[in-house]
Amino acid sequence: MTKSPDAAATASDQTLATTIRSRLGSLTPTERRAAHVLLSNYPFAGLETVAQFASRAGISAPSILRFIARLGFGAYADFQRHLKDELEAQLQSPLMKQAPEQANPTPLSAFAAAVVANITHSFEAMAPAEFDAILAIITDTKRRLHVVGGRLTEAVALYTVRHLRVIRPDVTLVEGQAATWRDQVIDFGKRDVLIVFDIRRYQDDVILLAQEATERGATIVLFTDQWLSPIARFARHVISARTGVPSNWDSNAAILAIIEALMAAATKTLWDLSKARMEALEILRKHSQRPG
Repeated sequence: MTKSPDAAATASDQTLATTIRSRLGSLTPTERRAAHVLLSNYPFAGLETVAQFASRAGISAPSILRFIARLGFGAYADFQRHLKDELEAQLQSPLMKQAPEQANPTPLSAFAAAVVANITHSFEAMAPAEFDAILAIITDTKRRLHVVGGRLTEAVALYTVRHLRVIRPDVTLVEGQAATWRDQVIDFGKRDVLIVFDIRRYQDDVILLAQEATERGATIVLFTDQWLSPIARFARHVISARTGVPSNWDSNAAILAIIEALMAAATKTLWDLSKARMEALEILRKHSQRPG
């Protein structure tokens, strides 16, 4: 069997995921959907049948086969064999074995370990090209930014808006009753960007809003979980983060950490503008504190 182009990378302890992340910017929109699904649940999404993989990504089975061909595999069986070899190597690693002192973790330590693992995995799985593309969008001051979240992610959306409003102008939070969201969408166009936070259980009203914004020419940037919101099917850029913890609730910690990384990079990129806005805001705050 002919070796795939990533064989040398694997031999140096890199994985196929590393190769995919490095190539994400050169993939077609359809191929990026497949890549996002695979990276969000790596390597297990690729161990499903072609039909199941395609269904997850919302694309056709032939599109999946074209995607794996772009990665250098002549057949889907070769692609799966490679993933199984990677998984076997991981399971044989001493790092995958539980340390003796962690054999019976307390509820607090188990939860903390899960959150830390979520953040670590989310940053490692994130494609640098996708992060850079989103950074370029949010620092383009000719574009208008709109941010929306669901029932339990609206707080993250508000946190994002509060930061962005300091860094740059033209940032709005889509809030209030869903029925009034169309009042904002009606003015959306090609200069508009809708930043969406949507994790399971995915909200129909948020999905519909993103779809309507897309139809009006807006760019969709999605932050979601490892199972991928349906919005990923028409989002221009997608970042998925791990959210599972030993709880009845999912955790937004990894998503929040990624947002903070974006805000740090955006502030640096727009430093002259951001610095001037921060100074102006400080003056306004001082004025508001003076006695009448």
